[in-house]
Amino acid sequence: MSKNIVIAIDGYSSCGKSTIAKALAKKLHFIYIDTGAMYRAVTLYFLRNKIDLNDPIAVESALDNIHINFEYRDEQTFVFLNEEDISEEIRQMPVSEKVSQVSAIKAVRTAMVRQQQRMGKSKNIIMDGRDIGTVVFPDATLKFFMTADPQIRAERRYKELINKGEKVSLEEIYANLALRDHQDTTREESPLIQAADAIVLDNSNIDQEMQLEFALSYIRPLLIDKNTQ
Repeated sequence: MSKNIVIAIDGYSSCGKSTIAKALAKKLHFIYIDTGAMYRAVTLYFLRNKIDLNDPIAVESALDNIHINFEYRDEQTFVFLNEEDISEEIRQMPVSEKVSQVSAIKAVRTAMVRQQQRMGKSKNIIMDGRDIGTVVFPDATLKFFMTADPQIRAERRYKELINKGEKVSLEEIYANLALRDHQDTTREESPLIQAADAIVLDNSNIDQEMQLEFALSYIRPLLIDKNTQ
């Protein structure tokens, strides 16, 4: 290949962005970068260290001490914050309740985008998040925008947390998703919007296998073109 391929997957919370991104990465042997996990890691650090989100100096200082890495083993992605495995903790409700607020801070986004762009310079990657196709990689090879009915998203998230043993209500999850949607789409810094050239994937009524095949139908021609250059 003459140039690396970057696939951007954006969309709302609990639409299964990371699920399809991981499946595509495994199928294509691409590197998967979970940007949502990066913002969750920052949020966890801020919560643990009681960082005042309204104090720019405190936020900047904290960001200097945050080092995020991904490790891939047994077909799973593990997230490390300063060498500590936080893969499970960042998915719990305390982080979910604050992550949209933290990710709206300009200094946080600047720091994370810088890391994300560095990761995508030399390898074939799949990256999911809120602003990958609009801000991080506006020239991505291919862009998908994922959406689904809010009630279905809430039910999926509820089942996921219940299966992990967390005590939450469906109403609480629905309210959390509605709040995050509002924060993500109305924030001043890099709001969630659909890129003009993004392919919409509404997975309200299709299973994971159908989603994967839908995405691959757009990706396969790119691989053929790259290999013939």
